[in-house]
Amino acid sequence: MKVLVIGAAGMIGRKLLEQVAKTPNILGAPVSGLTLVDVIEPAAPAALADKAKCQALDLSTDGAAEALIAERPDIIFNLAAVVSGEAEADFDKGYRVNLDGGRALLEAIRHEGQREAYKPRLIFASSVAVFGAPFPEKIGDEFFTTPLTSYGTQKAIIELLIADYSRRGIIDGVSIRLPTICVRPGKPNAAASGFFSNILREPLVGQEAVLPVDDSVRHWFASPRAAVGFFTHAATLDLAKVGPRRSLMMPGLSATVADQIAALEKVAGPKATALIRREPDATIQGIVAGWPCDFDPKRAIELGFTAETSFEEIIRIHIEDELGGQIGV
Repeated sequence: MKVLVIGAAGMIGRKLLEQVAKTPNILGAPVSGLTLVDVIEPAAPAALADKAKCQALDLSTDGAAEALIAERPDIIFNLAAVVSGEAEADFDKGYRVNLDGGRALLEAIRHEGQREAYKPRLIFASSVAVFGAPFPEKIGDEFFTTPLTSYGTQKAIIELLIADYSRRGIIDGVSIRLPTICVRPGKPNAAASGFFSNILREPLVGQEAVLPVDDSVRHWFASPRAAVGFFTHAATLDLAKVGPRRSLMMPGLSATVADQIAALEKVAGPKATALIRREPDATIQGIVAGWPCDFDPKRAIELGFTAETSFEEIIRIHIEDELGGQIGV
């Protein structure tokens, strides 16, 4: 089986590949060929290095999508994106990467299928940002998409295209609407949601973190481990059970910033929470105010997707997966 991962240098891409390397049949069959691309050259896990081709590539540039699809991958993970804060700040870049790149990929698949029969599985990383306020207390599977950011709009458009190209038999596609992934390892990125991870990740290693919003802010979360599980499960899921509505809200945990801080104190003590410095940021507050905060994802749960049920569990997963089981505060 040939696998293409777009956005393979990102956090979820790297962790997905690590899981594939550890569990060879997790995508339904052994991987015979692996193409990994990102705007910086990604690296393959050692166990997959002999099967992998890694390259730096911008999907939105002329001919890039066609070159990737010419290899006719069986499963395509499209994880690449200009993240929320950056897409809002740089209108042109957000639409070029998040929309034009995604459509170029779909069109390359369509043209390859016109040349010779071809229908890959395409798994797209979407977001809760496809929803916009006002919200019900819990957002169910029937709630409409009215994004209030450019990033959310770009994701929603690609979701619609994936549903239509699947309906036309061009792809077998599904859009995975991710909760905010927390705790993200590594350094802060340009995502407006980055502080949700920062206020946990930095204090756990004895470093100060800035909190730009009120403690009362509520949001929808899942761990990186859960996110990888969403994508591997989607790779083997019978998509006939999904039907024509090819966008699925993933399970997660609804929690406030205060809940996060309380869980951090329970796991790491008051020395950790004392490292959180409150610096209100009106721009981030405005973006976050338009995001949903609680869901009732019945369809995904019935289809076998799972996530954490407490923030303490999310923090302990980060300590286990990223800190070798040790707290540095």
